[in-house]
Amino acid sequence: MHHFEKIARGLADQGLDAMLLTGEANRFYASGFHSAGTDGVALVTKEKAYYFTDSRYTEAAERCVRDAEIQEVGRGRWYPVLLEEAVKRHNIVRMGYEDAYMTVRDYESYRKALSCELVPAAEFLWRLRMVKDPEELEAMEGAQRIAEAALEQILGEIRPGVTEKEIAARLQYRMLHLGASDMSFDPIVVSGANGSLPHGVPSEKTIQDGEFVTMDFGCVYHGYCSDMTRTVAVGHVTEEMRRVYDTVLTAQKAGIAAARAGVTGREVDGAARRVIEEAGYGPYFGHSFGHGVGVEIHEAPNAAPSVETALPAGAVISAEPGIYLPGKLGVRIEDVIILTEDGCRNLTRAPKELLVL
Repeated sequence: MHHFEKIARGLADQGLDAMLLTGEANRFYASGFHSAGTDGVALVTKEKAYYFTDSRYTEAAERCVRDAEIQEVGRGRWYPVLLEEAVKRHNIVRMGYEDAYMTVRDYESYRKALSCELVPAAEFLWRLRMVKDPEELEAMEGAQRIAEAALEQILGEIRPGVTEKEIAARLQYRMLHLGASDMSFDPIVVSGANGSLPHGVPSEKTIQDGEFVTMDFGCVYHGYCSDMTRTVAVGHVTEEMRRVYDTVLTAQKAGIAAARAGVTGREVDGAARRVIEEAGYGPYFGHSFGHGVGVEIHEAPNAAPSVETALPAGAVISAEPGIYLPGKLGVRIEDVIILTEDGCRNLTRAPKELLVL
């Protein structure tokens, strides 16, 4: 799975002769090969692609990377040297770089070493990554199935006396055991009053009877992320708990119903937000309806009040409204959906009607 050709096809429209990829996510997107941190550089020109790495990764890159020349750095021939050779070989005048990822120090190093103009172009890659191809969607579905299987297995372990940290640890173990290569992000497991913290950190707090437990988690499979949130109750629920839960679920369904290619992120967010506002909980829904998911857990496009641009077909976004009552409780329900011309397809199969364990 790689996208060298897709990047190369877009260079001319951006007024670029080449694109330099130094960030971990975009290197993987281009090459299908994962190396950590700054351990690798890819260069895409109109005629040819290159993948530069050191001896720790050379053999692995040669096994994985297709349609690119592998070059090994070292012995005084570091990334800027090999890149400058490619600049001269391909007569590169304007080279895009990832301004949203590259450090100032690295930028200065490349600027001094390369005899071409460096042009900020992170958004070029973000736009390409918005629209998923069938292989990407297959990987994302695989990641989603793993997360859902882990949830199904963990439900029987959620009971009074178990801590938030224990549930978070067991979720991670189960996703890895089921085939994930990593977590999409550190799982969020919060209960009771901690549920009002949208991105609360799992603690030693024990789960109590009559509390909600919110679990926001996902995993990486073949380089792509899953993301989901389920809120369950333990023992029993109050009328207020049920009212908040039902409001969030109704809001999520309204947002999903409004989601399709061609509408703005603001319109999708607004469809869900109106439900919560009309129920009197408007001040307690502070984040957006959703964000893009793919190689990174948060990427373009977003379904947010500030997004006035149309969402493209083939984009994958989360659908995650929530209500958070400070010091009392919180509820969030999250699916991941693929936008189509006439609506959307929900990648998430896990039930989301209120579950009382």
